Amino acid sequence: MSTAPRRRAAAPAWLTTFGDAVEFGARVTRDTLSRRMVPYLGETLRQAGILVNGSLAVLLGLSLALGLVLGIEGVYGARTVGAPAVAGAFAGLGNLRELVPYAFAYMMAAKVSTGFVAELGTMRISDEIDALDVMGMNSRMYLASTRVLATWIVFPFIYPLALAVGFLGSYIAVVVQLKETSAAGFLELFWKFQNPTDLLFSATKGALMATFVVIVGCYYGYKVRGGPVEVGRAAAQSMFVNLLGIHFVGILTSELFWGGSPRLPIGG
Repeated sequence: MSTAPRRRAAAPAWLTTFGDAVEFGARVTRDTLSRRMVPYLGETLRQAGILVNGSLAVLLGLSLALGLVLGIEGVYGARTVGAPAVAGAFAGLGNLRELVPYAFAYMMAAKVSTGFVAELGTMRISDEIDALDVMGMNSRMYLASTRVLATWIVFPFIYPLALAVGFLGSYIAVVVQLKETSAAGFLELFWKFQNPTDLLFSATKGALMATFVVIVGCYYGYKVRGGPVEVGRAAAQSMFVNLLGIHFVGILTSELFWGGSPRLPIGG
């Protein structure tokens, strides 16, 4: 019988990538919350300005479109049960709890995250990231943590705007376009079906989605190897991972925040 030691089976590639991504995300988050970010505040503010200038209009347009769709579907859905006047409740619930967080995450995934992959990937294959390391800079902090912190800085400003535009879209659809209820009737149910705690939960949900998306984009861009083809492949892979992650975070937070208590003014 052979006494040669058995070789352990290599871990699947996807498992190795998953572990590497988790480690990268943990280190980026730790760096973002540390005092070592102080020298990079200038770059952080520059990234925040790029994020606002390049993505705000897209986010508001998407929120308006989804708000219009929700208002129209809310009206016709309520008509089927003989209560079209409750369309305001659909706007209060749907925009706040689901549509705007997903709209924000989709915009970040499709525009911002893939842009980070392309930008950082190009820097990697042209040896610019290696040059930063040789210069003694923390390239991960300079390129990834600054983008995460920039997202956190602009989020409290642009997320409420997206909510307001989504609410406006539903109001236009229900009150102005379809004239299904009066403005007072719409707003009465609209405010009854939400409260400050729901707003906090919604913002937390959107912030978690946005943070996940930014870290994924930075990871695939920072870790890419090869040439332009590999950069394009990494961008496609990041979009796939982002879509899975967005819905996982969405399901988890919805169940956590509203699963046990839907917080609806219904019943005794």
